[in-house]
Amino acid sequence: MRVQSAVSLHLREPLNTMVCVLRILPLFVFVVAGLVSASAHAFTVKKSNSGFCHPPQSSWYDRTKNYQPYDSVDACLNSGGKLPDGVSLASFQQFQEQKGELQSYERSAFGHGWDDADGDCQNSRAEALIAQSTTKVRFAGEARCRVVSGRWISPFTGKVIQNSSEIDIDHVVPLKWAWDRGAKGWTKADRERFANDVVNLWPVELSLNRSTITI
Repeated sequence: MRVQSAVSLHLREPLNTMVCVLRILPLFVFVVAGLVSASAHAFTVKKSNSGFCHPPQSSWYDRTKNYQPYDSVDACLNSGGKLPDGVSLASFQQFQEQKGELQSYERSAFGHGWDDADGDCQNSRAEALIAQSTTKVRFAGEARCRVVSGRWISPFTGKVIQNSSEIDIDHVVPLKWAWDRGAKGWTKADRERFANDVVNLWPVELSLNRSTITI
């Protein structure tokens, strides 16, 4: 019996590691794709053949096909370019301020609370609890919207939790971490989808989660 237990334990550890890797791998693919998307959304100042520097708010921006790219208006102007009619340095600065509204991290940039994208009354918190319970969950009513009990194992302490009120749903890849590495360049819809993706959610002790700054 002791030999069997030792073998079982020996096999269980690499199996758990493999499960964690397979679970987290899609998230890193998502994040890397987001970084590429963020690069694609970084604007280019187009210097036309006639010497005009067209930032994105220029009415000629999309129509300018042959151009020399610059990373900033200043760089384009320093090269001898000039701003087109209707665009001034003041208006460009205002544009930059508007684009910069989400340069600092805010939780609301990833949506407000848990989403119910498919409209089945079970939000992403409930779906995460259902997906990760090791037993059949129990709901608050016949509508089967809110989960009240099940069996979850904390990924941090190994503690078994049966009451859903003792659980917080945390993000495997923290939202702040994703923001700093490119998510601020994603669309709002992509950020909300990322924050509510069941693959990126796991149940932890409420008291433990709220004693940290990961959200």
